[in-house]
Amino acid sequence: MLLDFNRLGGLRYFLILVTGLVLLFLILPIVFIAALSFGSSQWLIFPPPSWTLKWYYELFSDPRWLYTALTSLKIAVIVTVLSVVLGFLASLGLNRGEFAGREQIRALFLTPMILPVIVLAVALYALFLKLGLAGTTIGFVIAHLLVALPFSIISISGALDGFDKSIEDAAILCGASPWEARLKITVPSIRHGLFTAAVFSFLASWDEVVLAIFMSSPTLQTLPVKIWTTLRQDLTPVVAAVSTILVALTSVLIFAPLVFRKRQKDD
Repeated sequence: MLLDFNRLGGLRYFLILVTGLVLLFLILPIVFIAALSFGSSQWLIFPPPSWTLKWYYELFSDPRWLYTALTSLKIAVIVTVLSVVLGFLASLGLNRGEFAGREQIRALFLTPMILPVIVLAVALYALFLKLGLAGTTIGFVIAHLLVALPFSIISISGALDGFDKSIEDAAILCGASPWEARLKITVPSIRHGLFTAAVFSFLASWDEVVLAIFMSSPTLQTLPVKIWTTLRQDLTPVVAAVSTILVALTSVLIFAPLVFRKRQKDD
């Protein structure tokens, strides 16, 4: 084949070199941030003069950081549950329904993925001001749900495409109700899609900063907003410590669906 990697000859080494340089370009800033979080200097100096866990101690002993982290966690969990449930229902309708405008509705659901976040944020902020939802937990959940739902629909729709619906039909013929068959047969069979949808929905809410800035108030902020405001006021290494933890958590959650899917294939 023309694009067979093993037949590229010396070009293979050039591609490997370019790939390595790109990975290095992407990973080095993360390595620097992690190193700065363990530095003893109160300023962001690289290389650090010495090593310490002081900034992690300050992070976990500061109630303001813990409060914003718990707020982000609460909102992300609520958004994840709603996103998976609504994404499952929407995917069933879009994959199995036969009605006019189905593809247009699918495109509408996926619009937040291609729409600039700042445009969505300004529109929601203007709407929520009139509805009294700005600076509220409900406002955060609705805003984050809009950006998380497309990930659920894509993941669950892909899982439903690979599911043999005749198994569900057989359960109905054996006496199960349609929804009983979906919950007991379909849901376990597409659990990898549901798990992937949950992970990406959680990350979409947990890491969202633009919408969160517009939705936040002096008494209600998420962790990304707290990081953003702290960077504007004081370049403390505590921010590097928070960023390192967020990168580690995000990395674990990103690789979790891959491990889950591999184990499912092995089974």
